[in-house]
Amino acid sequence: KDMACLVSRSGREFQRYNNMGGRQVVGCIPYRYKEDKDGNTSDELEVLVVSSQKGQGLMFPKGGWELDESVEEAACRESLEEAGVLGIIERELGQWNFISKRYGIYYEGHMFPMLVKEQLDMWPEKNHRKRIWMTVAEAREVCQHWWMKEALDILVQRIMSSQLRKNDIAMANS
Repeated sequence: KDMACLVSRSGREFQRYNNMGGRQVVGCIPYRYKEDKDGNTSDELEVLVVSSQKGQGLMFPKGGWELDESVEEAACRESLEEAGVLGIIERELGQWNFISKRYGIYYEGHMFPMLVKEQLDMWPEKNHRKRIWMTVAEAREVCQHWWMKEALDILVQRIMSSQLRKNDIAMANS
């Protein structure tokens, strides 16, 4: 039950590129609401970061968008491969162009939020990465990619405005 039966995809033969020749990558911000010691869900957000493959820095799961999948499927796959989580992929946070440190060319990055429903004990990259739940402030501090930090800010704004709307509706109905 707690094991994902798949191996991480590797290689570039099915990789998508944009019309400028830049690799298209998809990232995901896995999140959940913190529980108190009694198991009650709070409004406090936690996000899941993973270590880079070389173990140097922390970031959100991301990887290449492949020809045989939708952008949402790619976000879901990367979260499973790199972080071992399953959940609901929500509306895209945005698209960023950034320079690949390794190749010095522009990449196109898409970011999605994932409301985590299940965390697996075994997953494809378990032996290559650490995963750490942390607060939004901590993640903002440690995440090594500026475009992922911007996506995190958009997610927080989206959730806060959604909570405000719920509170307004509750107040109007009371």
